[in-house]
Amino acid sequence: MDCLFCKIIAGEIPSKKLYEDEKVLAFYDIDPQAPVHFLVVPKEHIPSPAAIDGENCAVVAHIYAVIAQLAKELKLEKGYRVVANCGEDGGQTVGHLHFHVLAGRLLAWPPG
Repeated sequence: MDCLFCKIIAGEIPSKKLYEDEKVLAFYDIDPQAPVHFLVVPKEHIPSPAAIDGENCAVVAHIYAVIAQLAKELKLEKGYRVVANCGEDGGQTVGHLHFHVLAGRLLAWPPG
């Protein structure tokens, strides 16, 4: 499989890790769009939010628990945004489910 995030999870491509457990990996984005910008990805290859089903949906709850924990650790009490892009028109550029967490500035809506 030629998946960028699977290679990062496997340690084949370096990343600036923020958190890791048996189910997920969190690491800082290489092209940050806010002062704080990290990704949380499941270690299991799930192609996109459209591929979430009854068999793999528990990892999404775990990802949100990890995001809440990291937000507390990083003192993001003023707020943050969680984004999961789905498909080409939705802005998904890597075919592996991932959640962007952005913080550290006022985030406009709509995002553009």
